[in-house]
Amino acid sequence: MAQKPAYRLPPARAMITAPQPEAVSAGADVLRAGGNALDAVIACAITQGVVDPLMCGIGGFGILHLYDPATGDSTVYEGFGGCPLESRPDMWRDIAQGDTTDGFGFRVEGHVNEAGALSVTAPAILKALSSAHDRHGSMAWPDLFSAAISYARDGWLMRPHVYTVLTQDERKYGRMNYGEKLSLTADGRRIYLEPDGGYKKPGAVIHNPDLAATLESVAREGIASFYGGALADHIVDDLRNQGGMLTKEDLASISAPQVQPLSVSHGNWQVNLPGPPGGGLFVGQVLRIAAQFDLAGMGHNSPEYLRVLTEAMKIALRDKEAFIGDPRFSDNPVDRLLSDAYIASCADQIRAGVKTHIARHAAHESKHTTHVSAVDAKGMVVSLTHTLGNPSGFIVKDAGFMLNGAMSTFDPIPGNPNSIEPGKRRYSSMAPTIVFDHNAPVMTLGAPGASWIGPAVAQVLLNVLDWGMDIQTAISAPRAVATSDAIDISNRIPPHVQRSLASMQYEVRRSYLSYAFAAVHGITMFDGELRGGADPQRDGYAEGVP
Repeated sequence: MAQKPAYRLPPARAMITAPQPEAVSAGADVLRAGGNALDAVIACAITQGVVDPLMCGIGGFGILHLYDPATGDSTVYEGFGGCPLESRPDMWRDIAQGDTTDGFGFRVEGHVNEAGALSVTAPAILKALSSAHDRHGSMAWPDLFSAAISYARDGWLMRPHVYTVLTQDERKYGRMNYGEKLSLTADGRRIYLEPDGGYKKPGAVIHNPDLAATLESVAREGIASFYGGALADHIVDDLRNQGGMLTKEDLASISAPQVQPLSVSHGNWQVNLPGPPGGGLFVGQVLRIAAQFDLAGMGHNSPEYLRVLTEAMKIALRDKEAFIGDPRFSDNPVDRLLSDAYIASCADQIRAGVKTHIARHAAHESKHTTHVSAVDAKGMVVSLTHTLGNPSGFIVKDAGFMLNGAMSTFDPIPGNPNSIEPGKRRYSSMAPTIVFDHNAPVMTLGAPGASWIGPAVAQVLLNVLDWGMDIQTAISAPRAVATSDAIDISNRIPPHVQRSLASMQYEVRRSYLSYAFAAVHGITMFDGELRGGADPQRDGYAEGVP
């Protein structure tokens, strides 16, 4: 009998994966030119800000997680800027309107906390990228900007996912639509909208020469001008002229703390995650609780398997909302929440059928974040998740880049872990992750997706580490999440599973999406073989470099 022909890609010495094809190509070109994984991630990230302008950019923030094979050390660079120094805990208390209906952020009268000049927090992503590059980069800083500058100047194609973000209905959740935000500034209307105010369609070419000039300046001069020179003056003047709070002191005081990752054991694996204000604790709790059960005996994505996982998610979410914030302002009981005794008590509750109550609406996927992971030939591993938060729509005049709208995720009611305070950094679900086997890295992954990030990353980790799936299969497998009392399932979870969960007295909501709940991208390195995975719901891919 004839055997099926074997198809194998050429072995790769290095690899990069991200949701945007242009950005993947930019990073792969850097790897081909001899740059290391960090160089590739920076080139990819800067390009992402050009071709996904509602998701990320130099006006945003993020978390970079790096493993250096030369030292064996893992380091997390926290790129969070924080509330403006002129902000006040009660500044919006009298016009607060509660949570958004999907749980991502808070509603304030007139949308002033999410759109326009008042919604902006100090943008720290460039500080994080530059700090990491100063310590670990191998190529010259200016050489990492060429692809992004070219796409901004010569144009890029409006892709399906960018168009989806542009046109999706955010009003039903209590937020302003992103297309509406692009019309807030004259530059936004000129760059991204048609002359009649309509949206550019997929296939349209977007040119942004103002951003090309800004990136040329940052490439040539480094970040000094952005945080304390002429560009800083221009950013602050434009914001202040429109009623914003950000000052030059805010920009000058931005730092990118370098901290040790939160390390959680899972079987024989060591899973390194960003601690607070990053989202790694959520992932760590879900993994630790799941390890208390015989998952294999339940069957993958069986009703009991999904019940256990989603109850673990609800416990982790409850604990995050009750206890976790910026460690400079909150006493985060991380050790207690990961302790053997506490994890065992959580597992006992799940075994007993206790349903954890989450006093909030269900959180739907937020699409204004992105991720990139890379591995180079020497074994450096870099994982970066970065974002504009809730994009502000405020495009700095004649500079071409949008600033974040992250004030929307701070609680306008004083006294809570994530209430507004000058200089406080927001909690983030971002969880760029690196997995080790006896001190050797074997996997890296992360995702955009706001409240869905932790549940999605945890499930993909389990799919690989417990179920033995390859990374693309693990990412593509149907997911379920719980960010409320209900269980949300993707459209490829079988109906009989839904019926069984419903018989357990759960509200089960089926998404119309075949691939839903965050967009995980990752790379595995088992036995020295690089394999990449990209979530089918986005436009990107994984590229290996021979």
